[in-house]
Amino acid sequence: MRIAAVGAAFPPHYYDQATLLDAFRRQWAERYFNLERLEQLHKNVLVGGRHLALAIEEYDALDGFGAANAAWIRVACEVGEAATRDALARAGLDPAALGAFFFVSVTGIATPSIDARLVNRMRLPERIKRVPIFGLGCVAGAAGVARAADYVRAFPDQAALLLSVELCSLTIQKEDLSIPNLIASGLFGDGAAAVIVAGDALAARAGLDGPEIVATRSIFYPDSEDVMGWDIGDAGFRIVLSAEVPLVVERFLRRDVDAFLAEHELTRSDIASWVCHPGGPRVLEAMEAALEIPRDALALTWRSLQEVGNLSSTSVLLVLAETMAERRPPAGSWGLLFAMGPGFCSELVLLRW
Repeated sequence: MRIAAVGAAFPPHYYDQATLLDAFRRQWAERYFNLERLEQLHKNVLVGGRHLALAIEEYDALDGFGAANAAWIRVACEVGEAATRDALARAGLDPAALGAFFFVSVTGIATPSIDARLVNRMRLPERIKRVPIFGLGCVAGAAGVARAADYVRAFPDQAALLLSVELCSLTIQKEDLSIPNLIASGLFGDGAAAVIVAGDALAARAGLDGPEIVATRSIFYPDSEDVMGWDIGDAGFRIVLSAEVPLVVERFLRRDVDAFLAEHELTRSDIASWVCHPGGPRVLEAMEAALEIPRDALALTWRSLQEVGNLSSTSVLLVLAETMAERRPPAGSWGLLFAMGPGFCSELVLLRW
């Protein structure tokens, strides 16, 4: 099983962090007494700018969850199609090779789901197996790669498409002045990424040389539902974001990575490339400490956070794309793609370049 290509797409509206902070100041000036605290929270996340699903002036017109979700459907189809076409072009594959379509998102809902709408828009194969997945949050990019690998293991002459679309700006709660929502307003951005995972027979026939998916591992941490997620109500998605996330990383990540690698007679010192989700500065520092790796090992993850923010499930796929394009290790090297998210849980993907 090989990752044939990764494509990406973003809405055309990009704003630096100072412009976004000014907008939030205006939004909350009359209700939030400590605007200096708001500014400090935005500075602490180390995000330089983000793409937004809509032009910044359009958000004031969103008068509820229905309007925000309608915008999510429209923009998700646009950027989802663009990312999928980009991935197919990079892989050099005809859409007819696609046997399955995995769609992940946690920032909007639709029935028919976005994958169904894209089958129509792009005239993808009518026989394609669709698997829309909602609720995995930040871990869904890594989990989606793993589930696509499961599929092509069974159907080695086919490819599976994973599409992640996250439009986090459409979930911001204007009336919520909690610290988690204020942090989220400075951390999360919008975009899409698509991954083509090819079965062994198809990869050999098409001459695909992307990284091989050697093994995957899912780890669930019992009784941790309150660490991260959404409270969903009349106003839409209200973020649940516990300060304990870095502590969970420190407690479990090294143990789980070491156990996974040991099954393949590997250790952390054998890993040449670390592809991880940019959860935020404190989470990334906890990952570096847990794995005992230098800052440079996660350089592309830190850069992604600075340039576009945290895009939930999409982010780890963007880091994967940058790794394949700019920091690809020598052939035969080992890599680990991983993310953590609501559940609380981890997903690990062992790669061989």
